Amino acid sequence: MERKPNFLDRLKSRPYLYHLAMIAITIVGVLLAAHIAMRIGTRHGTHRSVPDFTGLGLDEARHLAQRSHLRLQVNDSLYVPAYDGGVVLDQLPHEGTQVKGGRTVYVTINSYAQRKVEVPYVAGRSLRQAKNMLEIAGLGIERLVYSPDMATNYVLEQRVNGRTVEPSSHLQLEIGSGVTLCVGVAEGENRAVVPKVIGVSLRDAKSRLWEQGLNVGEVRFDAGIDQLDEKNARVYLQEPEQGSWASLGSEVSLRLTLDREKAARESAASDNRAKELEKMREQERERLEREDSLAELEVLRHVEELQRDAEGRSATSPASSAVSEDDFF
Repeated sequence: MERKPNFLDRLKSRPYLYHLAMIAITIVGVLLAAHIAMRIGTRHGTHRSVPDFTGLGLDEARHLAQRSHLRLQVNDSLYVPAYDGGVVLDQLPHEGTQVKGGRTVYVTINSYAQRKVEVPYVAGRSLRQAKNMLEIAGLGIERLVYSPDMATNYVLEQRVNGRTVEPSSHLQLEIGSGVTLCVGVAEGENRAVVPKVIGVSLRDAKSRLWEQGLNVGEVRFDAGIDQLDEKNARVYLQEPEQGSWASLGSEVSLRLTLDREKAARESAASDNRAKELEKMREQERERLEREDSLAELEVLRHVEELQRDAEGRSATSPASSAVSEDDFF
């Protein structure tokens, strides 16, 4: 009995359609295989929560990452004396973030010791030059001490822990340490305008104050700001305020917050107060100029009166009459 031809047999009898069907089936198979491979490669549906690595030693953090099917990579290091060396200080992504298995978590660890740098010799330079050289070296200014001199804001001497730094000292200090600068001030030039530091980081605030010949006073952070967050905090209060006068070497106290909106509001308010202060100063200058002009007119008027009195006495004096009679006869 002859077998009835099925669909495949009929398709094969038409080579053109058969080859088109084989090509279509091959393409679908390739796409399906690629889709399955991609799902396996990306671990589709295998999301997991990132654990908290902060406060753990690096080895312990790596073991925890392996158990969570994550990879750990050290991205940066800081030196915070309050923590042991090798302790994880920060991580990205943060704790609780949902990620796929195999994701890399970047961590910042605490250095075992702070790196040291050589203190540059800055005596004989302007205060601005000295500040820039110290900052480039990774150092700062511990304190500005002013003393009388023929020039203002030129560094006379630099000290570290009471020891005078000489060109041949080659003194080493930990990064972030400060150097005391003894700076000159000429007579009558001992005042500076307080710059605006609201809205900037503590580091930038210090730099602006030092450049104007002012010291950093009390620094206070709002509650909840730890040592790791300090670099992200912004100044929202300064005393004395921007635009006011202060003696060279005097202190400016700072208050910092992590609330950027709060810092922005206080920055705008500080600008308005500075404008009012400048307006009052301009009015005071105009008042003093008017008083000086009136005083000058009063002096001129008094001199003219004295001259008229002198001329009147000279015309009526006896000696003057005698001379006139002699001339007459």
